[in-house]
Amino acid sequence: MAAQGLAGRAPRPASAMAQERRRAAAGGRLIEQWRRWAPVVVLIGLCLVIGAFNANFFSTGNLVRLLNSAAIPVVLCMGATFVILMGSIDLSVEGVVALAAVVASLLVANDVTAIAIGHLAIVPALAVGAALGFLNGWLHIRLKTPSFMTTLGMGFVGLGIATAILGGVTVRISDQSFRYLSLGRPLGVPMAVWVAALCVVVALVIQERTRFGRWVYAIGADEVTARQAGVPVERTRILAFVIAGVFAALGGVLAAAQFGQGHALIANGRLFTTIAAVIVGGTALSGGVGSVLNSVIGVFIVVVLANGMVLMGIPPYVQQGAQGLLIIAAVALALDRSKLAVVK
Repeated sequence: MAAQGLAGRAPRPASAMAQERRRAAAGGRLIEQWRRWAPVVVLIGLCLVIGAFNANFFSTGNLVRLLNSAAIPVVLCMGATFVILMGSIDLSVEGVVALAAVVASLLVANDVTAIAIGHLAIVPALAVGAALGFLNGWLHIRLKTPSFMTTLGMGFVGLGIATAILGGVTVRISDQSFRYLSLGRPLGVPMAVWVAALCVVVALVIQERTRFGRWVYAIGADEVTARQAGVPVERTRILAFVIAGVFAALGGVLAAAQFGQGHALIANGRLFTTIAAVIVGGTALSGGVGSVLNSVIGVFIVVVLANGMVLMGIPPYVQQGAQGLLIIAAVALALDRSKLAVVK
């Protein structure tokens, strides 16, 4: 009887199956659109909630402070985004920032050395960042070690060299033209914000208008397929780490100009903010999904959250916990778990 019932059951019409497939595809596109726009929605929601609790949030002075607070994190995120888009990660940010800041501060007018080459100090500082970035990529490729371990070690190397150079001394910068890189206010906006905006434009051009940008996405989506398609995987990986190193070094230069000093601890907390902003912005840790504009949104989410909690008088230890929860929530929203057979 059961066999007869099964045999007598009419097959589902092809049109009904096609409709189900279309509905499933539409649902998938809707979820994808949500993942794409979720960071923007979160940012707008945060601004509205914080503004409702404290009207000073939307004041001109506070908005300028937000832009200034976001400037250096934006610069750091521009390089980190390319690395994460490949499915790798760069944990050497603090070491590169510290060493670049120390190098720059020692080459402008200061209270430790007699060297004073002004804005030319930016060149060797960026070269230091490029060198550390190259070592990150080269060691990662040559030794076949995980990127997080390679870059973490290189970050400690950078911090160690910065500490050894100064021996615990803080270099105080007296070159006001150098400090203008961060503290100047063209059109009433801090110079660091203009530098950050230029970095976003440069990173966007690299991402959208170069073969390197396309190769980064290809490697992040499927490295095996990318290699078969002729993408120079090793060279692209090394170049991505070099670019990340240069942006991190520029962040170090801006930090030195902002604080008027250089020392090994100037980069404390920069790694957390950088990685958190890239992830919160919607760039997937698995690679292949995201953009530098996503990272800009992520920076503002992190900065607005921190600024809002200060305005509302929330204790610092609670702020750190809230930022940690924000990262977990962002990863949970951005990750497509239906495509993961195993979670490690």
